[in-house]
Amino acid sequence: MSAVTTERSSVARRLAGFARLLVSPRGAVFLLLAVLLIAITALNPSFAEPSQFIRFIQRVAPVAIVAIGQYFVIVGGEFDLSMGSVVTAQVVIAGNLIGQDDAKSLPVLALMLGFGALVGLVNGLIVSFLKVPSFIVTLGMMLALLGGTLYWTGGAATGNPADGFRQIGRGGIRDLPVIEILPWSVVVLAVVLAAAIWFARRPFGRTIIALGDNAVTARYSGTRTWWVKTSTFVISSLSATVAGVLLVGYAGVHPSVGRGYEFTAITAVVLGGVVLGGGRGWVVAAAAGAFALEALFTLLNFAGVPSTYRDAVQGAIIILAVAYAATTVRARRRGRALEAPAAELPPDTTPATEPAPETSPAPTAKEPDPSPDPARPAPIPSTQRADNETKGGS
Repeated sequence: MSAVTTERSSVARRLAGFARLLVSPRGAVFLLLAVLLIAITALNPSFAEPSQFIRFIQRVAPVAIVAIGQYFVIVGGEFDLSMGSVVTAQVVIAGNLIGQDDAKSLPVLALMLGFGALVGLVNGLIVSFLKVPSFIVTLGMMLALLGGTLYWTGGAATGNPADGFRQIGRGGIRDLPVIEILPWSVVVLAVVLAAAIWFARRPFGRTIIALGDNAVTARYSGTRTWWVKTSTFVISSLSATVAGVLLVGYAGVHPSVGRGYEFTAITAVVLGGVVLGGGRGWVVAAAAGAFALEALFTLLNFAGVPSTYRDAVQGAIIILAVAYAATTVRARRRGRALEAPAAELPPDTTPATEPAPETSPAPTAKEPDPSPDPARPAPIPSTQRADNETKGGS
């Protein structure tokens, strides 16, 4: 009987822990995503077909990849507003330099990766060494890249890369059972997400989180904070480069193709429960935030809501997600603060509500001997101090 009771209590604890995870800022995004997908299927039953669902993942892939890159910057305590302009610049570079020559695809792809890494390196070094806020640095980089792109293209759609290069974003593995086609975008997203999970669990990935949680402690622990912070911006720009390569396939070459991607990525990351200011977050939840955001827009589209409300919805999501995360964190801290005094009481401590037991009166201090022995030094009075008063420092 006791074994059955123990097993039931263990199952109850697991269910309670799972329920707390679902309502936490990190887990709520998965619950929201499931609800949105069910609502979309109710309005459009064909959405649940495997071929249609895989197309949905293909459409979300560039946004999710950008959100993964933004995750590392935000969890490290910074922002990157230049991601949308990096996407636009990479699309224009591919469209104008490759042309119809497939032989130029690999050299231009290497150039795009180098350019993306350079942009992230410049952002990170300015933030780290010149101590300029990342919001200002990346905002300036966003405007500089956008201005250079508009100057190059004249504000019009120019360039058309070869079909071999565009197949990265629009092609895939065909003639598959059930799903018919596995887009290369889905494969790239799976690889990027797997690499991000592996990287986040490595010591360097944990160092990024530690830096976002407390930069002073990370610096005193021997961390090269400038290198860690710069690396997050490089990762962010490289993820924007990968997203740009995918967008060339089906979005075309236009100077506005990446507009708004930086705010979409921030919204997805915040929706995934990542705390603005750094120190807390999960990369899988950030990617799930991108899917939930796109699912919400798809639901609004099926419901006949005008697309002009999209920016207003993003703003409301950011405010609500940040407020929910802040409220949850404060509630947890308040709960720990209330539990801490009770846990620190010794076993024999008498509660304050009970009457104090009768004790004999405290002995009075004796008057010092007016004629002490000059050959013996006076005793040093001793006082009792708690261990926590003598350890540590100010």
